Amino acid sequence: MRVVFAGTPEVSVTALRAIVASGHELVAVVTRPDATAGRGRKLLASPVAQYAEELGIEVLKPVKPSDPDFLARLTEIAPDCCPVVAYGGLLPQAALDIPPHGWINLHFSVLPAWRGAAPVQHSIISGDDVTGASTFRIVKALDAGPVYGVLTERIGPKDTSGDLLARLAESGAKLLVDTLDGIEAGALVAVEQPADGVTLAPKINVEDAELDFTAPAQRVDRLVRGCNPAPGAWTTFRGERLKVLDVDLTDLDDLKPGELRATKSSVEVGTGSKVLKLATVQPQGKKPMAAADWARGVRITADDLLGPEAKAE
Repeated sequence: MRVVFAGTPEVSVTALRAIVASGHELVAVVTRPDATAGRGRKLLASPVAQYAEELGIEVLKPVKPSDPDFLARLTEIAPDCCPVVAYGGLLPQAALDIPPHGWINLHFSVLPAWRGAAPVQHSIISGDDVTGASTFRIVKALDAGPVYGVLTERIGPKDTSGDLLARLAESGAKLLVDTLDGIEAGALVAVEQPADGVTLAPKINVEDAELDFTAPAQRVDRLVRGCNPAPGAWTTFRGERLKVLDVDLTDLDDLKPGELRATKSSVEVGTGSKVLKLATVQPQGKKPMAAADWARGVRITADDLLGPEAKAE
């Protein structure tokens, strides 16, 4: 089939590479416009745009997918099908109607669970044991279209959202190509999603990633892993923001919420249940470092606590 791929971040490139290696004809990609990034705030093309340009593939960067010029060019290209992975824009019906086989989205959950922008993050934060990926035909309602294929993936006790998304990007890329193959062969029938079991996974903002050490240790651990690498779980120490990138659960319960205990080789913090060992932290304006190195640098005292709620105890 003639396909136009839509995607934007690095995780989309895995599926794009798989499509390039498949028997389908990639005729263009659609991606978000260039955006500023890094300390220098330079204007950069998306990872999908950069990869497509390396291949000499036409790149479309509409400010809005409803732009008349974009819709006209897509009509001229006349794709049979448009596979999508994390494009980052809402597609109007006028765009959805152009390819005869529709826009096929690879979504990183087992639908109808975790519809929305951050399914992997919410799956970890909520304590799911298993997640997965689904391919479905995009309709106007959010992630609600009929499903072509599903795979499942177990969530490990130390998995971050970055770890899990990397695995799902690989297995999901194969699922997406298999789905395109099946659609072309007329061998796949999409199945409507069940009405029960719908959960939503909105984008996680920085404000959502603040740690509450009065919560049970497992809940704190899940928020840390779910927010790694972005936006990064955080707390405050002596009035400054401190990102917490990795923690370990312990069986100890002898520290109050937010209370710190530092030795030469470890730093521990109390929660609403068990004690957590801080493994990796990132002080404001600095690079990630071992928590023990951070503790030696700031010289933790018996009066130091993590988090504003803990200080109020």
